Amino acid sequence: MLIDDDPTMRTLLKTLLELDNFSVIEISPVSTETIIQSIITNHPDAIILDVHLQTLNGIDLVKKIRQYCSEIPLNVIMTSGEELKYACIEAGANHFLLKPFMPATLIELLSPPDVVV
Repeated sequence: MLIDDDPTMRTLLKTLLELDNFSVIEISPVSTETIIQSIITNHPDAIILDVHLQTLNGIDLVKKIRQYCSEIPLNVIMTSGEELKYACIEAGANHFLLKPFMPATLIELLSPPDVVV
């Protein structure tokens, strides 16, 4: 699930992820309630969440996601052009990517670890 208010960034990330065979749900952040409901309805495996949204604060949003969607195992990857790694991790993100980031780094964070038998 992509949560970003920048349509260009959403389109770019969606195309990149679909080329790697990921199924992508795009959300233009309207309200915290809408996002929470979409997560509950769709049960995404991962969320790519921008920190700086026009109408919402991504750090506050990830706290709410963790609070209201605690039963859903989510890999939350937050992104920003500012170095906010510790604030994002403390708020509940699993990972943080500083923009601009390499597409391979994002794919690596989204891919399940190799299972060795």
